Amino acid sequence: MARRALIMVEGHRSMGLLFVQAARRLGLHPITLSADPTQYDYLAVEGLEAIRVDTDNLDALSRECYRLRATYDIAGITGAEEEIYATVGKLCRHFDLPGPNPESVERCCDKFVQRQLLAEAGVPIPAYRLATNTADVEIAAAEIGLPVILKPAVGTGSSGVRLCRNADELTKHTTYLLGGKHIWRSSPRILVEEFAQGPNYSAEIMGSEVIGIAAIDWGRPPHFVCRECTYPALLTDEEHRRIIDVSLSCLRGLGLGWGPTNIEFKWTKFGPVVIEVNPRLAGTPTPQLVQLAYGIDLVTEHIKLVTGDEWDLSRSHSHAAVARNLIPDRDGILDWIDGDSQAAAVPGVAEVKFYVEPKTPIFRNGNYRDKIGHVMASSPTLAQTDAILRRAVDLIEWSITPFATLEAQQPIATRNARQTPIRSLFST
Repeated sequence: MARRALIMVEGHRSMGLLFVQAARRLGLHPITLSADPTQYDYLAVEGLEAIRVDTDNLDALSRECYRLRATYDIAGITGAEEEIYATVGKLCRHFDLPGPNPESVERCCDKFVQRQLLAEAGVPIPAYRLATNTADVEIAAAEIGLPVILKPAVGTGSSGVRLCRNADELTKHTTYLLGGKHIWRSSPRILVEEFAQGPNYSAEIMGSEVIGIAAIDWGRPPHFVCRECTYPALLTDEEHRRIIDVSLSCLRGLGLGWGPTNIEFKWTKFGPVVIEVNPRLAGTPTPQLVQLAYGIDLVTEHIKLVTGDEWDLSRSHSHAAVARNLIPDRDGILDWIDGDSQAAAVPGVAEVKFYVEPKTPIFRNGNYRDKIGHVMASSPTLAQTDAILRRAVDLIEWSITPFATLEAQQPIATRNARQTPIRSLFST
């Protein structure tokens, strides 16, 4: 009998290993198809099968899957990156396997189209306009009223997203987005959006069931870098019900409801307002926190769905789980980072992880890449979990030497010689 395989289209830097481990627990052989398998360290560390293929080319992916079917029983095809999730749906449809609706995913991944569909469905969303040039941005901001959010119409991880509180910030960020510094995944289109004010929440959904609602701390504006994520969010029964109702309206309006969906909200004076719907599983730390809080392994249950098996979304317990992301306060060279083993030894700490090594250049971009690590903790109560987390985070320290200090310490010739290697190292 041929070995059952799970095909992963691209890996994932934060969740890829979770998918691999879950697949193995389910008796599946994970195979990763990637344009560059070397970008996922865990593939080599775990000795996993990885095949280099152009993952932007649906025909090339199909041919590779046909080739693999000569050796394996392909039980399912999936992926964790939003950029390839519509392609995953097309492959699943081609091979008659369970998978997401590719048309729904594509519509959802275009934030402007998503806003249009949500508005048509009567879902509460911020006022918005689409802009393709500086004049469009200025007109849209004037119509909506400052402050506004500027964000790429296609993108993830808060890349290129900024709160513009005045005309100077609006001009500066528009120039950044349209002046060649931002890397666009599609033709340059900017979403100009009303700045909805209030606490931030995030709903995790599998199928049409809301698994949990988290409170999110996005840190200080103008950027949006997640500082802390807490399960469960402290909501009244009425607030919880309203978020669930709006979440289900999003699924209906966008044609979603198969597999995982992540929805971000603001609770405004008018109630829940939808900021974004992501037609995929949210990245780290969400799957780990949901498991700590409720005993539901979202990655495993997602793979069960992908392979046609019956999933189990029942809770085994109800705890408070919190993740704190470690975010530097300056650019420069990371001299050292320490305290992970001590923090991990604190009772109630579930995971401590650093993403960077000493001597790494640190460049804050105002998006997910700013995070240099995280600490996760859980306990029966939120107060206890918060105390555990504070104790663990206080044990972690690092030192960053600013670039300006390094420059001042070097002779002119040496300064010029250093600049390119520093940026080159970060870009890898």
